Order: sequence, then C-alpha cells, then structure tokens
Amino acid sequence: MAVGIFDSGLGGLTVLDAVTKRLPDLPLIYLGDNAHTPYGTREPDDIYNLTTAGVQTLFDRGCDLVILACNTASAAALRRMQEGWVPEGKRVLGVFVPLIEALTERQWGDNSPPREVEVRDVALFATPATVSSRAFQRELAFRAIGVDVEAQPCGGVVDAIEEGDMILAEALVRSHVDALKRRMPNPQAAILGCTHYPLVEKEFRAALGDDVAVYSQPSLVADSLADYLERHSDKIGTGQAAFLTTGDPKSVEAKATLFLRRKISFDAVD
Repeated sequence: MAVGIFDSGLGGLTVLDAVTKRLPDLPLIYLGDNAHTPYGTREPDDIYNLTTAGVQTLFDRGCDLVILACNTASAAALRRMQEGWVPEGKRVLGVFVPLIEALTERQWGDNSPPREVEVRDVALFATPATVSSRAFQRELAFRAIGVDVEAQPCGGVVDAIEEGDMILAEALVRSHVDALKRRMPNPQAAILGCTHYPLVEKEFRAALGDDVAVYSQPSLVADSLADYLERHSDKIGTGQAAFLTTGDPKSVEAKATLFLRRKISFDAVD
C-alpha cells in the first residue's frame, strides 16, 4: 500500500517529512522530477505535461492517490488534470487546499457563499509561475471576501536551495520580503507558497517580523491527508514505499540527505 507524493525537485521532501511524522505507518512513494527542476519559470503547458507524466508514473507504481507537493504544479496543472485527465478511481490533490482551509477556517466542501474572514492583508511568496497563475487568489475568492493578496515572485530561491547555496537563498528571501513590504508594509499573514520555502522559513519569519502570522504548508498538508484517508481509506492503493527521481540518483541522494538530515536512497525512473 502506498500514497504518492510528486514534486518538481526536492521541496516536496518537506511535505513527505511532515506526512511521515503525522502518519508513520503510511508507505509513501516519492517522485522528484529533478531532471526538469525548477518548474517555477516554465510555461503552463510544459508544467502540465511534466506533471501528468510524473503522476502517471506514480499511478503505474500502484498509487491511487497522489499529492502534488509542488505549488507550481498545483497552480498551473491541477485543475486541468482534474477536469479531463485523472483516470476513474484515481485522485490527485494539491497543496493549496489545506492552506486555504486554514486561512479561511472553513472546509473545502463548504459551498456556502464567500464571507469575510479575520485576515485581511495577505502576503504571498511563491515561484513566478505560481504568482502568474493567480490560482491562490482564485481559490481564495471562492471562499472569502475582502482579502487583499499581494504576491511576490521569488525568483532564484528554489534554484539556490536545490544547489545547496543557503547563504544565497537566505539573501534572496530578505530581498523578496523587502520588495513586497514596499507594496504592503504591514501584512497580517504571509503564505509560503512553495514547498522549498520551509527550509528558509526562519529567514522569512525574521524578515517579516513577529507580528506576521506565517502559514507553511507541510504540517497543514499532513493533517489534511490524515483526515482525508480516514474518510477514504480505499485510496491508499498498492505498491511499495520508494524514493524515485528522473535525475541522477547519487546527486539527488546527497542533496536529499541534507534536506531530511537522514540517509535515503533514490532509484532512477525514465
């Protein structure tokens, strides 16, 4: 039995780590598309094609449920996949859902009209592709009114993290926060809209200040998955736990071990 987790690279390991802590007995198959990372600067059709190929690999490995642990894929590909691509009996979930549930304090299945929420000024930090998709604003508007979202495309942060250059990544975070605060000086909340960003969450928090509530996705996704599987245990599927990559396994292993601070082994897929 296994649930699939797909990411464009290594950022999804932050989600995998949180899910493992929340559901320690749940087998997981992780697939990182390291050969094509990052997705954040790609065109929507390219992101869609890469994402469907990766998810199909996980379906072929016996997963009935796949988590897109990539905001760019969730923003640019998920709705299109759900509307015309996902096979019957399979399910693909994105990382926006639990984030918006937490921000609006309402369940995804609540189809009542949008209403006012406590948080009014929200800073969104994400990849250029996620920002340009406006997917977060669109989904939020279905559930809340009166929320001002200021989005900052954080170019270069994912690349620096993937290369292990945390000094550069932290400097870029400070620069991007400064740029956003020039447009929205006093956000009430900040969304870290990329699964790589928990690795520099401390830098985001320091740059934003103690008065800003920071929403980071891994723990929210883990709690949401636990709740979903309680209601849909049939979606656990078959297959054996594994770490897979479209890149060079040895190179990915070295970087992933730094991410998780434990040794893991990757197998290559075409």
